[in-house]
Amino acid sequence: MCAIPLGPESLLLRGARLKNTKEIFGVAVYTGMETKMALNYKSKSQKRSAVEKSMNTFLIIYLIILISEAIISTILKYAWQAEEKWDEPWYNQKTEHQRNSSKILRFISDFLAFLVLYNFIIPISLYVTVEMQKFLGSFFIGWDLDLYHEESDQKAQVNTSDLNEELGQVEYVFTDKTGTLTENEMQFRECSINGIKYQEINGRLVSEGPTPDSSQGNLTYLSSLSHLNSLSHLTSSSSFRTSPENEAELIKEHDLFFKAVSLCHTVQISNVQTDGIGDGPWQSNLAPSQLEYYASSPDEKALVEAAARIGIVFIGNSEETMEVKTLGKLERYKLLHVLEFDSDRRRMSVIVQAPSGEKFLFAKGAESSILPECIGGEIEKTRIHVDEFALKGLRTLCMAYRQLTSKEYEVINRRLFEARTALQQREEKLANAFQFIEKDLILLGATAVEDRLQDKVRETIEALRMAGIKVWVLTGDKHETAVSVSLSCGHFHRTMNILELINQKSDSECAEQLRQLARRITEDHVIQHGLVVDGTSLSLALREHEKLFLDVCRNCSAVLCCRMAPLQKAKVIRLIKISPEKPITLAVGDGANDVSMIQEAHVGIGIMGKEGRQAARNSDYAIARFKFLSKLLFVHGHFYYIRIATLVQYFFYKNVCFITPQFLYQFYCLFSQQTLYDSVYLTLYNICFTSLPVLIYSLLEQHVDPHVLHNKPTLYRDISKNRQLSIKTFLYWTILGFSHAFIFFFGSYFLIGKDISLLGNGQMFGNWTFGTLVFTVMVITVTVKMALETHFWTWINHLVTWGSIVFYFVFSMFYGGIFWPFLGSQNMYFVFFQLLSSGSVWFAIILMVVTCLFLDIVKKVFDRQLHPTNTEKAQLTETNSSIKCLDSMCCFSGEAACTSVGRMLERVIGRCSPAHVSRSWSALDPFYTNDRSILTLSTMDSSTC
Repeated sequence: MCAIPLGPESLLLRGARLKNTKEIFGVAVYTGMETKMALNYKSKSQKRSAVEKSMNTFLIIYLIILISEAIISTILKYAWQAEEKWDEPWYNQKTEHQRNSSKILRFISDFLAFLVLYNFIIPISLYVTVEMQKFLGSFFIGWDLDLYHEESDQKAQVNTSDLNEELGQVEYVFTDKTGTLTENEMQFRECSINGIKYQEINGRLVSEGPTPDSSQGNLTYLSSLSHLNSLSHLTSSSSFRTSPENEAELIKEHDLFFKAVSLCHTVQISNVQTDGIGDGPWQSNLAPSQLEYYASSPDEKALVEAAARIGIVFIGNSEETMEVKTLGKLERYKLLHVLEFDSDRRRMSVIVQAPSGEKFLFAKGAESSILPECIGGEIEKTRIHVDEFALKGLRTLCMAYRQLTSKEYEVINRRLFEARTALQQREEKLANAFQFIEKDLILLGATAVEDRLQDKVRETIEALRMAGIKVWVLTGDKHETAVSVSLSCGHFHRTMNILELINQKSDSECAEQLRQLARRITEDHVIQHGLVVDGTSLSLALREHEKLFLDVCRNCSAVLCCRMAPLQKAKVIRLIKISPEKPITLAVGDGANDVSMIQEAHVGIGIMGKEGRQAARNSDYAIARFKFLSKLLFVHGHFYYIRIATLVQYFFYKNVCFITPQFLYQFYCLFSQQTLYDSVYLTLYNICFTSLPVLIYSLLEQHVDPHVLHNKPTLYRDISKNRQLSIKTFLYWTILGFSHAFIFFFGSYFLIGKDISLLGNGQMFGNWTFGTLVFTVMVITVTVKMALETHFWTWINHLVTWGSIVFYFVFSMFYGGIFWPFLGSQNMYFVFFQLLSSGSVWFAIILMVVTCLFLDIVKKVFDRQLHPTNTEKAQLTETNSSIKCLDSMCCFSGEAACTSVGRMLERVIGRCSPAHVSRSWSALDPFYTNDRSILTLSTMDSSTC
């Protein structure tokens, strides 16, 4: 197998890549979420990774080298030809046309000729190989069984392969809360009705206070509305007994509250069997066979189910009617209008006509959007209860209503019709109409539902923090709810100093608060700070105080943004992206309201949750649970970055080795543009002879075992800030390439250039024999260099590494051993056979290869011994008292005297294979006790080594 030929990407590869990335050109509309905005889908190929930027920088440097070599060669050519004897030697007389031609044109012509001669120093095939590595390497994420969620039967998905290496460079993680950190499985827990707080216990509502089993047993269960008529007394939070009038009024309030819950939604029913439903307490064991609710929001589903348990059962709807069973009595409400939810209003409403002919507006939404519009009801008591629910980490919604007169409804109906049929500014007119309608409300109460955390969320967030990644939680929940969940999931620690930037009303007030927070961070002797920001204050901070806000955030270990609109999430990410440090950002979300921040971040992760697939479809990668993020970054991201970083550096190195002898050769041929290598070798060097070892390396390399990377998040810091593609590392590889090229050329020149006895038949080395010797040493050296960089050896690595060298020898003998009649000239005929017939040539090849690689090996040994990185220390992790594993692959006894020599010999003779590996990982793995990834070797007994 050969790599794709030099030149632009082939159409076939490009087509495969476009199919893989699922690039969508057009408009992605947030259905029911972003009614004011249609987002143009931003192609993921527009997100240039840090590796690509480094590649472009290196390419510019090599272009400069190419132009410099061409200019130097051209100048030296004319300097050499300044002497008459070299300007027109007897064996190369000029024509009359050449003598009379313009010197400037000749200079330009020679300069272009040298550019063509040296152009192979630019690794054009690098870009093709990188695209192949990204495309093929992306399959490993989908194949990883540790990223497979059995309950939902979902595996990880890769929507774009362009950003694999960016998974190893993340510095900021921005995550949604609901459905991302939590399960998005809502359970109704408490509610507040007309200022009285109730809790659901075993399918019954219990008013605030002691239970009936307590010594004060003076409280009664409010088990369902069917029981309300038989209650002798009801007790509120202050334990007063109600009169019959108050009791009837309370029944009416509860009835209206739960009817609002049952009617104000967009829930659908799959199977309607209403017989026997609603005649008493709703038995949970009957629910699945009778009613099955489907909703775009789990909150709505939980609330409708709770109302059904109480006795008001929503049993179906059509375009014009909604059917509800109350105490066994079927009631049909005419659905007049639905005022859809949007992220600006943060509420939804329905206008219905009751069987009695009365028209009602029922509204449901966040307390910040409902309470300001209320003119009646227990507003203050409900506000207190909402805050109490939020402190428990519960999600809250407020319910309100408004009874409409005939005249009011006519005005409302006319305004809605005009807004919905407007040809211009329709969204603005609809927003104004909704605002006109949803006012003068009567507050009914509030609901509280619980959304439990996903498994291993706390461990994952802690691991991200250990890896040096800052985690920001961006949520639309209430301040108290968000803080409670942040504490429970480990985003905030109890010992962390929590700073707040909330309820800011003006720019000046916001700026002063930010200055106070900055002073507190400076003055407090606390290691870690956490910051809480609400949406209103964030808007003020981002308007004129971005720099001050950014400075405060940089000094905080964790940031929580609550009451956030979807577009605000994207603005926050953009603020961090364009900061002076230019950090790599990653956004995680599960719903349509998270699409804007997923597309804004460098890397977008979609959670395949219960709110559709908008986030997963618009993301770069999709996973089933938040806990999978740790392996995606620490293992796959680490591997991908190391692989592609080495791939890029190696390509520049081997092309320097390839072309520098060509440049040096010009000093010995009077800069006549004579090529050192045969044209076939020039073509096949990057295509066949050196392509496969680096490609397989970039797909299979594991410099550290996946278990170690996963369980030691601090190793992630070793590759941060694009460290492996720094200018220092790039210069090392480039200088290494130049030094090796000098050894190839001058080693061949001084060892055999003037010795006539090396061929064994008295003949001297010719031009093609010399070039073939240099090329042979070069192919062997760069291939063995790749072998030295390889830590994880499989049979595929052995096949392509040693097979490439064997293929070169076989091909050269085949190409030079046959006379090809269709070729104009056969310069290489029998050259390779004559070259290999000399024992001195074999000795010279071995000597030059060892000389080239010896200093590199010595440097690696000393670096590991004197200045090892954390990753190199992890490669030498002691699995038991007597065995140490080198590079997580080759095991050697710690007592051996010549351990270093043994390591090298084990590699050379090919015994460094998976069959010789010892794995003694702890069963107390904090993340995965049974790693089933195809990247992981099976556990073996240590006696194997």
